[in-house]
Amino acid sequence: METTKVTVQATINADKKKVWNYYNKPEHITKWNFADPSWQCPNAENDMKVGGKYRARMEAKDGSFGFDFEAIYSNIIDGEQFTYGFGGRTVNVKFKPVANQTEVVVTFDAENENPIDMQKAGWQAILNNFKNYTETN
Repeated sequence: METTKVTVQATINADKKKVWNYYNKPEHITKWNFADPSWQCPNAENDMKVGGKYRARMEAKDGSFGFDFEAIYSNIIDGEQFTYGFGGRTVNVKFKPVANQTEVVVTFDAENENPIDMQKAGWQAILNNFKNYTETN
């Protein structure tokens, strides 16, 4: 069965170094890594090296639901892009300078439980949250 690749992207009004750091440092990840304001990311860890683990706890603020997201890095080009895998799926994140801004492009393998449009909307909402956080901090 062929995996469907889905891409979301955002152009952030900040230089590539800031965007890279805000995307990958745990103290920033906890501030933006959720799709809806009723959710939160109370903790994150990021051992950013090939074979290293990324972990983030995502949960509803009311405590009604939550899950741990864990991934293992398979490729990293520092400051430019990285790839990680989780649950048999792969994600690639690229950072591209465009004038005084940075374009972030996230391509992920869709899962089979939810419609692709719903998955894309969720990942885009998280990326939009990242954009807002990075541009205002």
